[in-house]
Amino acid sequence: MNPWNVQHVEVRGDKELAVKFADGLTGAVKFSDSHFQGVFAPLREPSFFKKAYVEHGAVTWPGGQIDIAPDAMYDAIKANGTWVLQ
Repeated sequence: MNPWNVQHVEVRGDKELAVKFADGLTGAVKFSDSHFQGVFAPLREPSFFKKAYVEHGAVTWPGGQIDIAPDAMYDAIKANGTWVLQ
C-alpha cells in the first residue's frame, strides 16, 4: 500500500478537511474560494462538500466526478501540515 493512500477523511466546516494517510501522517486540506470553479464548483455548496468520503485511497464526492490527488496532498501535508487548494 502506498503511504499516500488516504485512510480517513473528516469534514471540518465548509472549506476544510482533516485527512489521515496509510502511514499515519495527518493534516488538513483547505479550499480557498477561488478553487471552487470548474469541476470543483459543486463543492461550493456546504451540503455537498460535507459528503466527502474515501474511495480507493483518495478523497472523493458522490457522482465520481470530483476527487483530490492523494500523492500531491500527501507531499504538501508532509512538508507543511496543510495543503491549501487555490
